[in-house]
Amino acid sequence: MADGGFHLTESQLQAQEVLAGLARYIILYGGSRSGKTFLLVRSVVLRALKAPNSRHAIFRFRLAHIKASVWAQTLPDVMRKCFPGVDYDMNRGELYVTLQNGSEIWFGGLDDKDRTEKILGMEFVTVYFNECSQIPWASIQLALTRLAQRIEQSIGGMLVARAYFDCNPPNKAHWTYLLFIKKVDPDTREAIRSPELYEALKMNPQGNAENLESSYLDALKSMGPRMRKRFWDGEFADANPDALFPEECIDMNRLADGEPPDMVRIVVAIDPSGAGDTDNAGNDAIGIVVAGLGIDGRGYLLEDLTVKAGPKTWGRVAVEAYIRWRASTVVYETNFGGAMVEMVIRQAAKELGVRVAARPVSASRGKVVRAEPISQLYEENKIVHVGYFPELEEELANFTTHGFVGSRSPNRADALVWSLTALWPSVGKPKREFQGPRIAPKIGPSSLHAGLSWMGH
Repeated sequence: MADGGFHLTESQLQAQEVLAGLARYIILYGGSRSGKTFLLVRSVVLRALKAPNSRHAIFRFRLAHIKASVWAQTLPDVMRKCFPGVDYDMNRGELYVTLQNGSEIWFGGLDDKDRTEKILGMEFVTVYFNECSQIPWASIQLALTRLAQRIEQSIGGMLVARAYFDCNPPNKAHWTYLLFIKKVDPDTREAIRSPELYEALKMNPQGNAENLESSYLDALKSMGPRMRKRFWDGEFADANPDALFPEECIDMNRLADGEPPDMVRIVVAIDPSGAGDTDNAGNDAIGIVVAGLGIDGRGYLLEDLTVKAGPKTWGRVAVEAYIRWRASTVVYETNFGGAMVEMVIRQAAKELGVRVAARPVSASRGKVVRAEPISQLYEENKIVHVGYFPELEEELANFTTHGFVGSRSPNRADALVWSLTALWPSVGKPKREFQGPRIAPKIGPSSLHAGLSWMGH
């Protein structure tokens, strides 16, 4: 089973030592594209080949995500590079792979109740949770009950049951940090039994540089502080219990692979600033965001087109997005001059030879008050980020129940709030305060006449 021209990087060799050690529960965490998923899929296949007729499972939170990523991309890549002489059959209907020795590798999304129940009706000797920061602890616990298959290797006795995990590290309140770094039970916060069976290893993109484009590494390094800490440095963030947009809510519903569903309606939202056409270096950027309402009833952040430029440029950017996405409307915030913004949109539309449906929205309430009902949509798993939006997500992270704590105006996040409010008009309406019971006034001739007069009679 020699690898077909494939070799492990120094970082992957270090991880391989951990995977071959005594630990039964192993997490590889760290920055983006550091080779974690590739290495763990390779390890699952190796274990399947060692023990004929063994069963193994690879899970993500969303079924659609695992189909588009590990099933369709990573597994074929691993088999081609690492096991070129091994025959295998992919059952695309049931989503499992059969190797030439009879071993099976099953793939599942823990959000699919029927499919999850079917898979968890079997026993496995390996369970791998991909992007586990997206998976609730209760789902992890349920799946681990099926790590129970007893199977012999071709050589060397019984194959030890193992659970693998990987993630870009979330914050320190997440179960991954509690279990693998602090070595405490995520429910009770008490020390876990047999902590030696739990092993964590950090893997960062620097260790996989030979397999990555230098431009990708440069992009990671240039991220904002919070995103750089997670996706470049591979470190767990300090937990913020007052965050309006918790990182786990975004991660759990992120569509990093595959395509979003068809859209019922798409809007382009603009949050303008005072930038001019020539001298705008000191001004805030113009927030321009595209979002849609999917046929599944969920909202999708599709594109962030925020620019620091004058009206001629940002007007064209917004209208081109309207054309490209076949949007229903453009919504724009009016505090920087609604007439000016409308004129910019109309002029850009005229130059591009299209007609644009546009309507204004007014910021009559503060940023945090406007953002709060949108944060509720995130907590209800109704909003999906199609890909990663580092600058915008950095701004969302600075929204707290005590106010916005960022250093600059959150134009990207504000535009997102406008777009989602346009897709869910009811969430943007202020709640009516309870005024107490209404007491009917005494009706006399004069008051009756006044009432009828007010009603237009």
